[in-house]
Amino acid sequence: MQILRKASQVTSDDLTALYAYPGTAPYVRANMIASIDGAAGLQGRSGDLAADGDKTIFGVLRSLADVVVVGAHTAVTEGYRQPDGPALMIASRSLDLPDGYPPLADPRTIVLTCTAAPADRRAALTAAGATVVDCGADAVEPERVVAECAVRGWPRILLEGGPRLLGSFLAADALDELCLSTSPVILGGSAARPVDLDEERAHAFRCELLLTDDDGYLYARWTRSLDRTRDAHDDDYPTPD
Repeated sequence: MQILRKASQVTSDDLTALYAYPGTAPYVRANMIASIDGAAGLQGRSGDLAADGDKTIFGVLRSLADVVVVGAHTAVTEGYRQPDGPALMIASRSLDLPDGYPPLADPRTIVLTCTAAPADRRAALTAAGATVVDCGADAVEPERVVAECAVRGWPRILLEGGPRLLGSFLAADALDELCLSTSPVILGGSAARPVDLDEERAHAFRCELLLTDDDGYLYARWTRSLDRTRDAHDDDYPTPD
């Protein structure tokens, strides 16, 4: 694990090298932020937890990716626009996206859905110029999303939330890496966590990189362990003394 005490001590070229995708393709990376106590956002918006350092790393991760994949609720709530570099995929089972939502008319934006999605919403989005692609029967399936990205020549995949989409990738064992920024605040309350995951399994990751900055943020890069998953109640799973 590489530990650099201050992100200000590294250049943008250093960050690009530290966060470079491995040669293995396709590769799925997620980027999330949380408070010290694990809240994924302030009043429902993760962007309100961010500061300059997080925004810098956010930009580096996007510059390295071929495609950004995000859930529809997060895209609308956070005011997503088409990124300058990578393509954009918006995942939605319900296709409940606002009419006239700007990214939909961009040819580099693709809406990922499933065959069970409402036919009227599919027709409306298609008529508005959106590209709608089925990636499953009853839900957007992570394996189908990864395959769709590979077919389009986008092997470097960046997930940007929300928690439910990230949870689905974890449950499908389709997440290779999590980049997690920790904001130096405690929020309390009942805010969502960065991952919405119902299954009782422990997904093993290892820390490859840890940065901090003058604002007190932590930036960790977690990669999937070879020992990928265990039952949460497995007696062989190590527990603290």
